[in-house]
Formats: sequence, structure tokens, C-alpha cells
Amino acid sequence: MSTLLSRIGRRRTAQVAVAGAVVLGLLLWWLLPLGEKPPSGTITFSTGTRAGVYQKYGELLRIELRKDMPDLDVRLMTSAGSQENVERVATGKADFTIAAADAVETYKLAGRPGAEGLRGVTRLYDDYVQLVVPSDSDIQSVADLRGKRVAIGLPDSGVRLIATRVLKAVGIDPEKDITPSADGIDTGPGRLGDELDAFFWSGGVPTDGLKQIAKTSAFRFVPIGDDIVTKLHESGGATRYYRTTNMPESAYPTVQNGAVVPTMAVSNLLVTRADVDPRLTEWLTRTVLDSRDGIGAHVHSAQLVDLRTAIYTDPLELHEGARRYYRSVKP
Repeated sequence: MSTLLSRIGRRRTAQVAVAGAVVLGLLLWWLLPLGEKPPSGTITFSTGTRAGVYQKYGELLRIELRKDMPDLDVRLMTSAGSQENVERVATGKADFTIAAADAVETYKLAGRPGAEGLRGVTRLYDDYVQLVVPSDSDIQSVADLRGKRVAIGLPDSGVRLIATRVLKAVGIDPEKDITPSADGIDTGPGRLGDELDAFFWSGGVPTDGLKQIAKTSAFRFVPIGDDIVTKLHESGGATRYYRTTNMPESAYPTVQNGAVVPTMAVSNLLVTRADVDPRLTEWLTRTVLDSRDGIGAHVHSAQLVDLRTAIYTDPLELHEGARRYYRSVKP
């Protein structure tokens, strides 16, 4: 009798073990696209300036990609910003990047090399235009920048694209009516006051470069009103991607003192090319969406990445790999 019970016990143990293995296999099949071995190889990801959000996001995403695809070597490449990023991906110098929608559309409208091959992966988060001046400055509006020393961003940055358009909207010639400077978020904050009267920045909020100087320097934001956005829209082209908004009071609490700042925003896109491996892009898309909370704990703006809006990558059509992922998770 005891021998029989022993046999039954061993049989049940074996059955439980087999069932457990099946469940584990199904779980892995669900978590890993199609149950396949993770993609491998090397990709280049163009980011931005070292003190900007693009670079920080890229560093954190690389860590997450390494977890999901341990044999994939992700190489980060700093850049001036959106305009350079779009050009790099379009011409094959990089495989993936982040770029503002207006910069993407500007590249396409100009018929630049490789524009027809650009594809969207995910709509990420919004960039807020931030016009910064010393707290005791007499500059109260964009129009007051006339005759001032103004940093308008690096030549191939998204900041430069926006700053020049905003200045022209109020009748200021960026080459004649101000003393322009090519400083970005990495150098502009340190020169504010002594060498610069103001600087433009466009990025997710809060941006580390501004958070750091908020600890030691007194500055404030100049509002950018909806009248300026209206004028920009009237000029047509890529300006349709700008929209009126308020920078939330929580962005830089010690600077804003509980007040929102009227400004404009533009969405950021994760961009690649049509010829990039669809399976790799599907895996990367999954990682971007699944790592939102982890990356968002360090890059606040990344918390806004959302599956419901991720597919809206206008002006780019979705890459086939990204499309496969969104179809796989569609309710």
C-alpha cells in the first residue's frame, strides 16, 4: 500500500513539474515577442547635448534595452539636437533617434536626403519652449529681446529652429536685431547674466541643466503667448506642430513659485528608417513602452509615454516593426 502511495506521489509530483514547465514556457512566450531569441548586433542611437533630456533618456533606455536584448550593443551618439538627429537617421549615420515633430516635418518639406525613408516608432513626450532670463531682467516679453544678447541654440538643434521662428513672429530678425549666440542647455545657463541676457531652450520638463542652476542662480521664465503661436500657424509648414500650453507649476518649483508659465509645446518622436529590421524595431518598441515607469522615475517627462497616444507619429508613418507591436497589444 505504501509503495502504491509512493508511486502516486511521485506521479503527481512529476505532473506538477510538467505543468509548471508548461506555464513557465507560456509565460516566456507571452513576454518575449513570438517566443524568439532576442535580436542581437549593434545599433546607433543619436541623442542630444549632454545636459539635455534626449541624452538622459537615451542613457536610461540603453540600460532597459540591455535587459531585454543582452546581445544588442546600443551605441549612443551626442548631437546638437533634433535637426542633426533627423539628418543622421535619414542618411544612415544613426539607426534610431528622438526628434521634435516640427524638425522632422521641416526636413521632409525641404526634400532632404533620405526623407522618404524616415519612419516613426513612438510618440514620446512634449518639449516645452523655455525662454530664460535673470530674475532682475527688464525683459518681460519676447518683443523685449530686441537689442539683447540671446542664445538661440546650436545651429543644427531643434531649439535653433524654434527660437528663430518665435523671434520672427514678433518682428525680430535673429541676425540683425539681437546679438545671437549658439549656446545650448549645456553652456547657456552658465553664461546667463554676465554674457547673455536670455536664452532659449526647448525640452522636456524639468531639464537637468535648468534644475541645477535653479539651486544657485536666480532666474525666471518669459511667457510666450498664444498670439505668437497664432502667428506661427499663419506662416504654415511645420509650424502646425506647435500648440499653446502652460508649463506646469511643478516643473521648477523654486523658480515658478506655484505659477504656470504660458508657452508653446511640440511633441517628440522616436524615429528610425524603413530599412531597419522590423523584428528589432518590434522588440525596441516593446521595451520603450514597458520601461516607461522605470525611466520616468529619473526623467519626469518620460512618464507621459502612453500606449494610447504612442501610435500617433505624424508626420511619419509607423515603422512596420512598431506596427506589429501595437497590433499585438491591441485590446
